[in-house]
Amino acid sequence: MSPPPLPSRAPRLAAPAGTCDTHMHFYAARYPRHPDGPPPPGDARPVEYRALMAALGIGRVVVVQPNAYGDDNRCTLDAVAELGLERARAVVALRPEVDEAALAAMHAAGARAVRVMDLPGGFTKLAALHETAARVAPLGWHPIVQLDGRGLPEWEASLTRLKGPYVIDHVGKFLEPVAPGHEAFRTLLRLVARGNCWVKLSAAYETSRTGGPRYEDVGALAAALVREAPERMLWASNWPHPSARPDALPDDADLLDVLLEWAPREADRQRILVDNPAELYGFGRVHRAAPTPGSGPGW
Repeated sequence: MSPPPLPSRAPRLAAPAGTCDTHMHFYAARYPRHPDGPPPPGDARPVEYRALMAALGIGRVVVVQPNAYGDDNRCTLDAVAELGLERARAVVALRPEVDEAALAAMHAAGARAVRVMDLPGGFTKLAALHETAARVAPLGWHPIVQLDGRGLPEWEASLTRLKGPYVIDHVGKFLEPVAPGHEAFRTLLRLVARGNCWVKLSAAYETSRTGGPRYEDVGALAAALVREAPERMLWASNWPHPSARPDALPDDADLLDVLLEWAPREADRQRILVDNPAELYGFGRVHRAAPTPGSGPGW
């Protein structure tokens, strides 16, 4: 499988300077697949991703460890090194027995979070959430959690016990889309309202039944989350879309443009695309440039 094609058009949303893609993956044949991991979709390397960054106006990225490689984080961390720490961070997968020296080395290489995926193929499950979170808390890292959102009521008490920040992936990833009034989604809203839960507005194509480019069913949930806490929402592409069929890949311009509906206020999109990920992942602030005479507002 080749990496996804570039967007078919320029996005309607003009990405502000410092826009961050907070969830994507790299793959390369030279890294061995974990025995329990799903097959890699094919090479998807920094050289191809840089072209997407240019096409969409992405300035920063958080590279998430693919399930295909288990806790062998070399592909992820090597890609972060190639992109540079001024624009890239990593989310890694860990064994509970990982030692302090290995954690410190990953931190120096750009790791700022640990992946917990309670779905088939995931390396670290929710049963190990608190042990994992405790291991990385001294470094200032946080867990990112992916599960079938319909299970959130079962895990609400456990998630509520987390003291520091954590992130829930892909608009909650309700594998059968639910309505905004569904108890599982109300659970997600309660978690967000506590103040330490962040949510990625991403990968609607994985669960939507209405389909693209607008993903109205998932979009109703995303818009409700933005209304609840725009200061803790994040955006992501999920490139190279490893779960999508090769003949049904989403257009990355559409995946950015849905924010125009989910977050219609420009100030909220600025938070989601730039300010929130800068805060959570330790990127430097992007300062608004003073307008030159006759230029209007700009960056």
